[in-house]
Amino acid sequence: MSEKLGLMICGHGSRNRGAVKQFAQLAEGLRSRFPDWPVEYGYLEFANPVIKDGLDKLRDQGCTHVLAVPGMLFAAGHAKNDIPSVLNTYQAQNPGMKISYGRELAVDMRMVRAAAARIQEAIDAAETEVPAHETLLMVVGRGASDPDANSNVTKIMRLLWEGFGFGWAETSYSGVTFPLVAPGLEHAAKLGYKRIIVFPYFLFTGVLVQRIYTATDTVAEAHPEIEFLKAGYLNDHPQVIDTMADRVQEILQGQNLMNCQMCKYREQVLGFEAEVGLAQESHHHHVEGLGAEAECKLCDEICTGACEKEIRKKAHHHHDHDHSHDHGHGHGHGHHHHGEDHGHSHDHHHHPYPHADHPLGPKSMDKAG
Repeated sequence: MSEKLGLMICGHGSRNRGAVKQFAQLAEGLRSRFPDWPVEYGYLEFANPVIKDGLDKLRDQGCTHVLAVPGMLFAAGHAKNDIPSVLNTYQAQNPGMKISYGRELAVDMRMVRAAAARIQEAIDAAETEVPAHETLLMVVGRGASDPDANSNVTKIMRLLWEGFGFGWAETSYSGVTFPLVAPGLEHAAKLGYKRIIVFPYFLFTGVLVQRIYTATDTVAEAHPEIEFLKAGYLNDHPQVIDTMADRVQEILQGQNLMNCQMCKYREQVLGFEAEVGLAQESHHHHVEGLGAEAECKLCDEICTGACEKEIRKKAHHHHDHDHSHDHGHGHGHGHHHHGEDHGHSHDHHHHPYPHADHPLGPKSMDKAG
């Protein structure tokens, strides 16, 4: 009996309906690339359908081999732990279905070209012309407690910097790690460039992207001598869809290897030595599939940042998840991640981010509120 292939696209999920809608559009783009396969998608938290629902649909359509890919830019806690844990649990409960897990979008020249297109759009829309050598590029990543994921944002920045020939470039992050956007831009403003382009290296809209734009406006107001341009995020750029389609093909070709040379769960990364070999497990069950119950009611599809003000009033970051987005819980590198079991077994617990009190990190954001 021949196997029937199906494709499962695994997303994080968001309270913002615009982000959920945009992820669904990305899934539709992949459906057109694989017209002969059933294609479904699902989320880890907040939004519906959840990953299990998508897998159920593929099972009901007779799929015996599911190719699952994470719709995520880099491999931090969600791609390394949470999604594999959900997939492992489902496969254990459905032994008739084989699930093969692909790698994240990662550092890929197609992703760089998509990023370059968004930056060029911002330059083209500007009212003035500023030479590249008088321009500073600020690439903003999401921020994780995984230094490997954070370093990949910097690599993207360097590739864009050299590609455009900008005078200078910097990296900052929307949360979890340092430097945050505001202190990063304040530092950049001291360097004497006429223009600063702020580019969120994000797939979709949401509170974190709005936080980046709000910080940009604040710093721009304090530095009227500098022109600030806000570039758009990646969204469903054709090169993004091309990259994800290639991740699917990599599974079939046996080439879907996640970069683990710098993984804090496998190697003794400086400052994260206590997290080597931790168990692979997810913590998202308490917010899985909340759907309309979790949906932000303060704005429509375009995030206005209104929730940030509410959060500061309550002094509790329950919406932007700086406390939970890329936790320090690890994994034992089960078969979904590396194709091998390293035999590690540890009780689940959270490890503190070693630089949580860094003056340019999330603590400084709290003080600023």
